[in-house]
Parts: sequence; C-alpha cells; structure tokens
Amino acid sequence: MRWRKRDVAPQAIRDLAERYGLPLLDTSILARRGVTDPADILYFLEDDLRFLHNPFLFGGMEDAVDRVLLAVDEEEKVLVFGDRDTDGVTSTALLVEALRGLGLDTRYRLPSEEEKYGLSRAAVDEFVADYGSLIITVDCGISNHAEVAYAAERGVDVIILDHHVLQAAEPPAALAVIDPKIEGCGYPFRDLSGCGVAYKLAWALRFARTALYKQELALLNVRPVNEAYVIEAVRLSNLAETGRLSETIVPGMVDLASTRLVPFLQGRQIFVWDGELQKRMLAKALGSAAEVNCYDVRPDVARLIPQAAGASLLRLSELSKLKKYGAQAPSELDTFVSVFTSFALRSAGLYGDTDNSVLQLVALSTIADLMPLRDENRILVRLGLESLNRKPRPGLAELVARQNAAGKRLSAIDVAWQLSPVVNAAGRMGQPEVAVKLLLADQPAERAALADRLLELNQERRGLGAQCWDAVLPLARKAADEAGGKYVIVGDGGIHRGITGILASRLAETFRAPAVTATFMDDGTAVGSVRSARGLNVKGLLEYCEELFNDYGGHDAAAGFSMPAERWPRFVEMAGTYLAAVDLDDGEELIDVDAELPHEYVRPDLLDLSERFEPYGEGNPPLVFMAKGVPIAAADIVGKSEKSHLKLTLNFGKNLWPAMWWGEAERFQRDFGLSDRLDLVFKVGKNHWNGTETPQLVILDARKAE
Repeated sequence: MRWRKRDVAPQAIRDLAERYGLPLLDTSILARRGVTDPADILYFLEDDLRFLHNPFLFGGMEDAVDRVLLAVDEEEKVLVFGDRDTDGVTSTALLVEALRGLGLDTRYRLPSEEEKYGLSRAAVDEFVADYGSLIITVDCGISNHAEVAYAAERGVDVIILDHHVLQAAEPPAALAVIDPKIEGCGYPFRDLSGCGVAYKLAWALRFARTALYKQELALLNVRPVNEAYVIEAVRLSNLAETGRLSETIVPGMVDLASTRLVPFLQGRQIFVWDGELQKRMLAKALGSAAEVNCYDVRPDVARLIPQAAGASLLRLSELSKLKKYGAQAPSELDTFVSVFTSFALRSAGLYGDTDNSVLQLVALSTIADLMPLRDENRILVRLGLESLNRKPRPGLAELVARQNAAGKRLSAIDVAWQLSPVVNAAGRMGQPEVAVKLLLADQPAERAALADRLLELNQERRGLGAQCWDAVLPLARKAADEAGGKYVIVGDGGIHRGITGILASRLAETFRAPAVTATFMDDGTAVGSVRSARGLNVKGLLEYCEELFNDYGGHDAAAGFSMPAERWPRFVEMAGTYLAAVDLDDGEELIDVDAELPHEYVRPDLLDLSERFEPYGEGNPPLVFMAKGVPIAAADIVGKSEKSHLKLTLNFGKNLWPAMWWGEAERFQRDFGLSDRLDLVFKVGKNHWNGTETPQLVILDARKAE
C-alpha cells in the first residue's frame, strides 16, 4: 500500500486562505485536491440555491415546458417512464409529483420483472390504448431511437430527460431532449443524476407559472468614465443571459439612433437601478432629446432585500459574493444581474418548501448513481441531506425508522449504505413500482406496508446475492487466472438479472481488476454489467464491442449491456483482447493523503474540519490524514469473524484517541508491538454505540515508525 501526499506551493495556500478567509489547513487540503479555481471553491463553501445553474440553459427546456403546459391546458394524460434503479425510481417519483401538482392526469411505468431497460413499444401501446398523448422518459430514453419514432407514429409526443451518454450520432427525434452529456446542449455541468435532470424540469415548470416566464428583459446601467459614459446592457430570457452589450459614448459625438443600443434593447422591458440618476446620465451622454423607457427596480428589490435600500450598484459590488468567487472583480452590471435574479426568484416564491422535499430525492439519486460530488451536485446533495435530517419526506421517513437511523445525522455515506440499497432492491428484484409507490403514498398505513415490503425485497436480494456469489466466485477465479489477473469476465444463466451489477462490483473489488458479469435470459438475450477498477474507463470497452450489442450505456465507471446470447463467446474474446491491451494502474493500492498533522492538531475539533468538506462520495472521498511517530497507549483484538479487528488507543499528547483498524488484527505483534510508535494514515469519524456517539479514528494503513 502506497501513501502519497501531493506537494503544493505554500504561497498558493496562503493566497487561498487570505482570499476566502479560511484556515491554512483547509486551504492546503483544497489545493492538494486540486480545488483552486474560484468557481470550484464556491461549491465547497456555499449552500445557496441561487448558485445552481439555470434550467433554461438547456436548449430544449423551453420546448419541454411549453409542451407540458399545453398538456395541462388540454387536460391530456401523461406517462412518466423511468428506470428500475434508485436514480430512476426517484426521478419517476419527483416528476410524477410535480406533474400532478399542475393538475395533470399522470401515471408512471418502469421496467418490471424481465423487461429490458428503456422505453418499450409495449409501454407505448398500453398508453395509446389508454388515450395518452405525452410520454416523458426519466433516467432513460437517450438510446430509444426506434421506440420514440414508434410513439410518434402512434400520435404520442415524447420528451426525453436523461443523463446517459449519447451513443449515436444524433439523439432520438423526440419533441425535446434534455441531457447534460449531449455536446452543445447549452448546460454548463454534465454530471447531474437522472433525478437531477428531472428536478430541473420540475423547477422550470414552477417558474413557468410566474409572470417572468418568457418575459424578454434587459438590465441597463450607465456609468461615467473620464469624459465619456459607458452604457452597458444585458438581455435576459427566463433569467438566463442571452446577450451583453457595452457602448462608450462621448457626449455630443453620437445620438441614440446611431448606437447599437436600439436594436439590442428593442422589444424588451428595460430595468435600471436608481432611475433618476440613470436618466440624468443618459441625457448627458445622448442628449436631452433621447428617450429610453425604463423602470427603476431598486425600490421593489429593497422591499424583499432590505440591505439593497439606498445602495448603489458600486456599493453592492463591494459586498457581493461574486467578488470572492469571480475570476475578476464583478462589474456593476454583473452585480445588477445577480441582485435582480435573487429578487426575481424570491418574488416568484421559488426555492421554498417544495425544494426542501424534492431535494431529498435528488440527493438520494446523486449518491446512489455515483455522480461526482462537485459543482452544483455539492449544493443539491448538501441541502437534500440537510432537509432529510431535519424532516424526512414521509416515504423516506419510514425507511429511516426501519434502518434504526431516526435521530441520527445521516451523511452521504450513511445514505449510500442504509437507504440507497433498500430503494434499489425493488428494481433488482423486478418490482421497482414498490419503491415509487412508497415515495408517493399519501396514507401512513400504505407507506408502512410498502416500507415493510421494500425491506423484504432487500432481504431477498441479499440472500440471492450470497447464493450467486458462492456460485460465481470459483468461475471468477478461473477467469482471472486465465487473464493473468488483469480482468474478470463471468457469464452464467444462474445469475439473477437484478444482481449482475452487484456481483460485478464485488468481483472488481475482490480481484482489483475490471469485471464483467452477465446472465442468460429465457428469451435468448445476454444481459450484463461492467464495473471499473485500476483506472479503466468502461466506455472504451463498450465502444470497442458495440457491434455485438442490442443496447448499452452507463457511466465512466459502471455500465450495462444486452446482446443475443449467441454473441457472448465473441464478446468474451473481444473484451479480453481490449482489456489485455489497455494500460491499467499497477494495482497497488494508493492512498492519497490530504494533510500530515502534528500530534497537537489531532484533537476533537478535527471532526469539525472533516464535516466542512462533506458531502463525501464520488469525486470527493473522505479526508485522509497522516501522523508520524504516534505512541500506542493500548491495544485489543475484537470481533469473532474470520478476520478480527484491531482496536488501539493512540496517544497524541493532550488527546488520547480510540482507533479501529478493520480486519487487521494479525498485524499486531507481527509488524509492531505495544512499545512501538506508528506512522499511520487515517480518517476521522464517529462511533455509534447504544445511543452514544464518540469520536474515533479509522486506520487505513500503519507501519512501525523508523
């Protein structure tokens, strides 16, 4: 096991600390993790929903919103079609809830039993028979070209909400396609979960019920510069910036008609800040005959944002958070846009109680689908977890109670271990509708029954997984030996379709190699899952073998596919050729160290530091610290399993810390003894026992100090 602490420039650490008002230890960790860009740091430090990206940056969002609003007006029936995993279940529940909130007759469908992933002709036919006219796919659809075309033939419009990679040259010919991974989609962040994409549509639909929807606006600001005036303007549509203009005018040199302002502002409602001052400067710049009809928005803003009362844009610029996170100091116009956007969102009643509830679903999906916890995902998950811990929505409250987690502060890692697998179990066992019903149920008795059923399905899934693991492990060992330990490919008809992903993940972890697990269906189809290890991007493998597949898709580290079973031997051959040739990491486990701590720094407030960097998960692993020459105060071997654990008490001078080293009891007295000092790498956590919470170190690796 190799430890690595990246070098960072001391001056860079000091600069970050000064700019953001952070302790040096915090900024050294940020720098060591490569988080130095102001836009990235913003999402580590801020929780305000206004920092989320505008949904209308998606090129297809307005078309999607207009089609849903038409369905409301025409009292159409709408079908939400989702996927069977946690992301698909939460996406389905979120959007069904949003559409029903608009008064739409909304039903949902997910692949059940042995149905394949994605929209199907059977689903279209059933919906047409029920006189439906609009299908919205969530967490799927981007690969359903034929099914979308078939729906159009049957007179049904389709809106695709997905987050998977487009495998074809063009997306399906749907009425609107909203997928952040499509090049040129207009959205600045590619790693939303499927539920995150559904949330963006739900938010846009709420915005569309306000007077601001499709209102073409312009913000105008005039400021003096030497002997001239700079006239700046920005155009907004659905609060998204669509254009910006700056003109420098020397008084008496040009009239209004000769500037670019007229065509830029034409047909738009113009807002200014401090109307009297702006009108005076416009008259000086363009002459008293020039007339620009504009509305002074400052008094309206001041009623909702009191600190704006009487303040100039220059003063607000000095107070703005944009100053901290911008690559350069914000202009007065930048500040105007920021203040106006905050005012518009508050006055429209957005980002309220509705968001507190639905963000729990977004957080659950983002964690379960291993989306990188960076950019706006950090705010979505952080606020979703905060809401979950404060007041879990009814369906999730049932699961929290049954997992004995009520009253405990749930972290992203807790959710990944205690909630996500239970929700996921419904789909793995072919009954994803059980999980959706739980999330949507109104009656306490129904929720209780559904929660019990979900836990039963999870127990069935775990039992099935244990049985399949025992059967698959010998096959996997043989396959790994034949591949020289570089990869593992296993296919067997006895594997349940719902746990191919679980088995592939476990094989990848066990053999520290990329793993493929497949089962063979009664209809002659092979269905499989791929999981990454040692730095492999599985997309390359699937693209290499794409000629064999009926369908495939997924993420960089995890994916799935289906193909005719007779092609399986050819797949094993082609995948083996690809994986044997690709460069992988050397296989030695690498531990990245965030900071080396002097003994006096290892004190209880280290927990506060650790919590400041939450949520942890994909792209943001828990903090790892290193300390050297630490005396051992006590040692005990605990546990009755095959591999016992080592419980140490470590002496950091003023503070004694309990520490657990899971599964490594054999290291005591073999590699070091009670009288030795240790160099160690560790995480900081909490131990929960009998309702009591105590700080604890979790040792990742240790060696006798030299």
